[in-house]
Amino acid sequence: MDAVAEVAGIAGDIAREYYGGNPETRTKSDGSPVSVADVNAERAAREWIELRFPEDGIIGEELPPVRPSAARRWILDPIDGTYTFLQSVPLWGTLVAVAEGETVIAGAAYFPALDEIIVGARGEGCWWNGSRASVSTVSELSEARLLTTDARFLRDEARRERWIRLQDSARTMRTWGDCYGYLLVATGRADIMVDDVISDWDGAAFMPIITEAGGAFTDWRGRATPFGGDAIATNAKLGAIVREILAPAGAMASAGAAS
Repeated sequence: MDAVAEVAGIAGDIAREYYGGNPETRTKSDGSPVSVADVNAERAAREWIELRFPEDGIIGEELPPVRPSAARRWILDPIDGTYTFLQSVPLWGTLVAVAEGETVIAGAAYFPALDEIIVGARGEGCWWNGSRASVSTVSELSEARLLTTDARFLRDEARRERWIRLQDSARTMRTWGDCYGYLLVATGRADIMVDDVISDWDGAAFMPIITEAGGAFTDWRGRATPFGGDAIATNAKLGAIVREILAPAGAMASAGAAS
């Protein structure tokens, strides 16, 4: 757990040096932006890992994979919420996870502009700025605080209809989600976070964070994995209710974007 926190701190502090400074940016092939801050932060994280764990694999958003078939892999997102980062909104974060096979054993999410860090590891709990974190105890959807990164679920009509039903049933719905939405669920300040599309590096760190905080993290098909291309994070009491709306029994929700 200490190692993932240290790597997140190293990369996040590099990214923070560019925050608010209009860093050089280009558009990737998928249409999303990447800045010099993203690349330099990920490079610093990789250098730390290579020195200490030279046999481990490294998979990151901005640089080519290294030893991707290794038994243990580090999964890096140097700046989750690059649009947010570039607009000087402080809800971006640096995400680091360690996985053995398909099992994520530890994850950290560092929010440099807010001076918050949350870390979780299997069997070791979830810790937010040094204190134990836990999800909320809200059990009624009508009292739930619902979050998402982008509510425009336009690419799939069935998903959009189910999302609207969930949105209309919740007490409140807010966006500017990205990684900060998952932190809010893990710390009990929100109850549900939903993303229609995520990549492996977006979700991996939050698998142990949410579950060790007492919540549930699944894809839209109800599988306990951050590698399904989409994500639903909830407290323990709302998980089944939310999944029944978004992916009702007998209906296969269309998969999220390939990672």
